[in-house]
Amino acid sequence: MQFKEIIGQDSVKQHLLQTVAENRVSHAQLFLSPAGSGAVPLAIAYAQYINCEQKTPEDSCGECSSCRKYERLIHPDLHFSYPFFASKDVKIATDVLEEWRNMVLENPYFDLDIWRSKLSADNKQANINIAEAHDIIKKLSYKAFEAETKVLIMWLPEYLDREGNALLKIIEEPPANTLFILIAQNQEQILTTILSRTQIVKIPKLADEVVKQYLMDKANLSAHQAEEYSFLADGNLIEANALLADQVNNNAGYFSEWLRMAYSNKVPDMMAFTETAASWGRENQKNYIKYGINFLRECGLILSGAQALVKLPPQHLEVAKKLSAVLNMAMVEALINELEKAHYHIERNANPKILFLDVSLQLVKIIKFKTLPKGTQYIYT
Repeated sequence: MQFKEIIGQDSVKQHLLQTVAENRVSHAQLFLSPAGSGAVPLAIAYAQYINCEQKTPEDSCGECSSCRKYERLIHPDLHFSYPFFASKDVKIATDVLEEWRNMVLENPYFDLDIWRSKLSADNKQANINIAEAHDIIKKLSYKAFEAETKVLIMWLPEYLDREGNALLKIIEEPPANTLFILIAQNQEQILTTILSRTQIVKIPKLADEVVKQYLMDKANLSAHQAEEYSFLADGNLIEANALLADQVNNNAGYFSEWLRMAYSNKVPDMMAFTETAASWGRENQKNYIKYGINFLRECGLILSGAQALVKLPPQHLEVAKKLSAVLNMAMVEALINELEKAHYHIERNANPKILFLDVSLQLVKIIKFKTLPKGTQYIYT
């Protein structure tokens, strides 16, 4: 992958090129970026540039033996690590390397949900386990096969638990000509022992104008339509591609219907919904709850008179407006609090039938009967 293929991020590209030109490439770097901003393609392009045999001041050549192998992600000195779903057949990241390569080559802008869809994840949670940490140490202890620099790109080091401490020594004192690139979204969730050993490269979200131009070039959208989509995407190219493909998120329909059932006090229907939600699997349940929290926050913006800041598609915006007519800020806070507690308990393996039934009844109390939790933070007027 070459820098010229990456959408936007011109200042970051220039910084990375400059580190190579001035021979000050740090051996352990943390690319910190929001989802959909292009950190993965930037990391691959950076590694390709470093090992290119005929690089120019602006980019790798794309034609030498090293570049051709990088383009297909098959260079023997390019290694990847990423969260995966361990099973009896999948013990380390390389066990699903083919799926990873196919996904990245298909579209290097992805998130954990897209990665999950490529695997047999079932109800498992993703992580980077101790076996993977030991495999990384083993791979990097070998001498480089062809390139001058061995590169390990780790996506989402947030999923390293205490097992990550096994990597501290090799990150701090790596073998000669070894480059670590960690790609993270949440700095607070990374082990501080690893964070302190890396040089941070901050990658901002894409500018709305860059996303707008991308949509116009890729799908021949009108300027008005591309502008609306770029506003909704908020610098996230994953969201922009989802809008472009007109992918309908079932979470929106399920959540609005859930709220309608609560407002109408349709407890039998809510019990039937509980059975449906319990069958989704933990990760899908968490995504559903996260959508609900974000949707209610948008309702809060409407109630606060800040509708210009609301980022919902037109059909979802209409639902939010109608819901906001029967809510107030105290009720929105109470609803969000219930959903955040639900998300917390789902992560800790709560029984989904009991959990969703309990939350459903809490929604009835808040929306239908306007019964709010006790406490001065909920003052209903």
